[in-house]
Amino acid sequence: MGNKKEKAEKERIKRLEAFDNYYSAIYNERYLSLKAALLKDNESVSFSENLTNEYFLDRASILVASLLPLKQGDRVLDMCAAPGGKTLVMLSRMNGEITLTANDRSRDRKQRLDEVIKSHTPLSWHEKINTTCYDASTWGLHEKEAYDAILLDAPCSSERHVIKSEKHLAMWSPSRPKRLAIEQYALLASAFDAVKKGGYILYSTCSINPEEDEKVIEKLLKRKAGLFDIVDINLEFSEERMYGRIILPDTANNLGPLYACLIRKRDE
Repeated sequence: MGNKKEKAEKERIKRLEAFDNYYSAIYNERYLSLKAALLKDNESVSFSENLTNEYFLDRASILVASLLPLKQGDRVLDMCAAPGGKTLVMLSRMNGEITLTANDRSRDRKQRLDEVIKSHTPLSWHEKINTTCYDASTWGLHEKEAYDAILLDAPCSSERHVIKSEKHLAMWSPSRPKRLAIEQYALLASAFDAVKKGGYILYSTCSINPEEDEKVIEKLLKRKAGLFDIVDINLEFSEERMYGRIILPDTANNLGPLYACLIRKRDE
């Protein structure tokens, strides 16, 4: 038993060293302050405007979910919605006056999403809310140019969880961001097919990795050149990236991390 624990501890240290080396190569000297911030607990805030019960989430999530342009009567898709905090923010902003599909590919997470929506929103909103459980990377094949606005809060490395959780650290490797970036682009390309001309996509992650953030946008720019524009966003506490903006906890009062980029599909 002792040897097994010792072996597991050596593996944990090895993975953590690999993680540190990987992100040190990206952030250089800044990584020390960024790591220290990631190790701290970020404080959740209460959000309850127009809701039936308060919901607690990172303030950065509220800020980012408020970036997607919405108007009354819009048909909106939240592609990777669970646990549902950003979904609630969008519904709250419009006081339920949108038709919203909230999706998550995991049945367990979708069940949690259902519970969050039902327990935090007025009954009168429910007929305009649909929750689904699909692989969103194929969404654009089935509903082309069907949505006025799409939120894609993509699955990501979520380094804050990795650095604090043995379970998440055991799943991490230097090749994982590359695999995730492929999945993230597939989701973004699907969202691009599903959004109407003139419509908006808000792409976001809670990753600090450029491979999963602006480089996913860069790939879309290369493959869909001339078909969309990147829209400037005013995101409090954020700093500029090549495309989009990011909130990093070492300079944002421990908010985030959260990356966001808003794109608009051209009319022609």
